[in-house]
Amino acid sequence: MRHPVLISLCIGSAFALLGCEQQSDADVARAMASVNVIDETNLSDVMLTAGDPNEAVAYFLRATTEKPGRIDLMRGLAKSLVRAKKPNDAAAVWEAVLAHPEASNQDRVDFADTLIRMNAWERAEAELNKIPPTHETYARYRLEAMVADFRKDWKKADSFYEIAAGLTTTPASVLNNWGYSKLSRGDHAGAERLFSEALTHDARLFTAKNNLVLARAAQGKYDLPVMPMTQIERAQLLYTAALAAIKRGDVNIGRTLLKQAVDTHPQHFEEAARALAALDANVGRG
Repeated sequence: MRHPVLISLCIGSAFALLGCEQQSDADVARAMASVNVIDETNLSDVMLTAGDPNEAVAYFLRATTEKPGRIDLMRGLAKSLVRAKKPNDAAAVWEAVLAHPEASNQDRVDFADTLIRMNAWERAEAELNKIPPTHETYARYRLEAMVADFRKDWKKADSFYEIAAGLTTTPASVLNNWGYSKLSRGDHAGAERLFSEALTHDARLFTAKNNLVLARAAQGKYDLPVMPMTQIERAQLLYTAALAAIKRGDVNIGRTLLKQAVDTHPQHFEEAARALAALDANVGRG
């Protein structure tokens, strides 16, 4: 008499097990999809930061063709095009990104950065003006400072550079840019201070070392400042100081510095040797 009940229970259990298996398969499918997204995100990050920029462009072109609605892949394509030194192509992609419903203020900042690389300063300024003042980031204010520099609005430039430097834990690059701005205005002492400060944050930044030598040379200070440098860097910095001295009319000091540069370089220093030979030949003719 209990057999029908037992059979019903077994059938019910079988369907329950079948349901569990189907649910398990669905869970596995969802889990695998999540893993694939994670793997894809990791690969995208790798492509953005390492390897050949043209390979990254090819990867993101493929990815955006397969998944045209993915804004993260569109951003990756735009950034890869910038890395591949194709800002015009990148700008077109950024415009598509900004038309996406998930576009952010940072996307507009990146678009403005690309426009500056294209030398489209007015367009870059217009894009930055569309960003609300509440979006206070290092990247935004660095670009604002550069645009102010372009406009020769030194008061704004100084203000934006200062804000940008305070919004990052690695301000060496923006301090170097600020110093170069001061150098271009003729404020050589102010430039020297900023280049020196940049090197306290990143002693490896050769552009800041070279600019520091230029700022000092513009003040008639041709000796190299105390700072970490390789033998090759020392030779190159002596060469920079030599050219600056010659430009200022201190030809004998320039000649001495060129000789030091040639002697210091561990290999043959072609540019310094050629400059020294030309200087000596010119003096000989004189």
